[in-house]
Amino acid sequence: MQDGEVIIERRGTAGIIRLNRPRALNSLTLAMIRRITQALDGFARDADVAAVVATGEGERGFCAGGDIRALHESARAGDGLAGTFWREEFRLNHMIAVYPKPYVALMDGITMGGGVGLSSHGRHRIVTERTRLAMPETGIGYVPDVGATWLLPKAPGEAGTWLGLTGLDIDAADAIHARLADIRIVSSRLGDVIETLSGLPRGSSSGDVDGVLQLYAEPPGESRLRQNAPMIDRAFRFDSVEEILAALAGEDGEFAAETRRVLLTRSPTSLKLALQLLRAGRRSASLAECLGRELGACLRMLDNPDFFEGIRAAVIDKDRNPKWSPASVEAVEAPAVERFLQPAEPPLLL
Repeated sequence: MQDGEVIIERRGTAGIIRLNRPRALNSLTLAMIRRITQALDGFARDADVAAVVATGEGERGFCAGGDIRALHESARAGDGLAGTFWREEFRLNHMIAVYPKPYVALMDGITMGGGVGLSSHGRHRIVTERTRLAMPETGIGYVPDVGATWLLPKAPGEAGTWLGLTGLDIDAADAIHARLADIRIVSSRLGDVIETLSGLPRGSSSGDVDGVLQLYAEPPGESRLRQNAPMIDRAFRFDSVEEILAALAGEDGEFAAETRRVLLTRSPTSLKLALQLLRAGRRSASLAECLGRELGACLRMLDNPDFFEGIRAAVIDKDRNPKWSPASVEAVEAPAVERFLQPAEPPLLL
């Protein structure tokens, strides 16, 4: 398949999946989710495929996430598309996490939201000098999903809490520090990486793929998250957003001040819910458990005013000035958060 929103290719023993919406930063539609799932299923059953590579067309990004404008329109219309999208996307995330063959994600450029779900659950996660990775959902009245509440708690210390609450983007060094990526390779060598992987013998192992990737690996550089880890761990160790904000106010330095300023621009309801989901993810036994909990929260987002207001401000009117309701974390009552925390019914089928 050489056209459309997803390009599926066989090159030697490599199965290649190319996201092909470069003008939209390869943001995902339901049709794309289904095509990727179909391709992965086919490659898994093809004995001639040694490894699968996921990449994005264009130079700006691997994948900027789900098509939130389409999700917004679906939620407004009440046509059920948003719920179907999330269910099938989350099943794909789980499929990638348990995929039987080496899965290589080339996270070149913008990799956000659903793009993290397509990459960071894989066995081999490549970042470049152009990578900008984020889970930016609290800024649009939503919450980290696609299994992020399983991934982020596994970052060192409270780095994952910082990422999930602030929604700020990070570079290659930070992504590797946060255990969301493995290896940094300069973007100009990615074509060579694919070509070398396409020459692997049938039945190659993840160790064989690692050997190829190490041929092109370079030092990741300094991580800002690592440099600020003591402060992040002190401020984000609490289980309430109010305590985190108070702790940040007592910290010295621009990084803490910037972090606090950013948090105060995010949806207060989203902040409180995201923190609860991240803490629940830390206690969870499996990715599937986290995905089920996230799906329940996502489906209930369809009647959350902040979800509509955040998308309006970010992608429809683009005024970047959302009016959250409630407007402060102190005004968000516990029952308003608890209602999001029941896993989806019927449960997520994997």
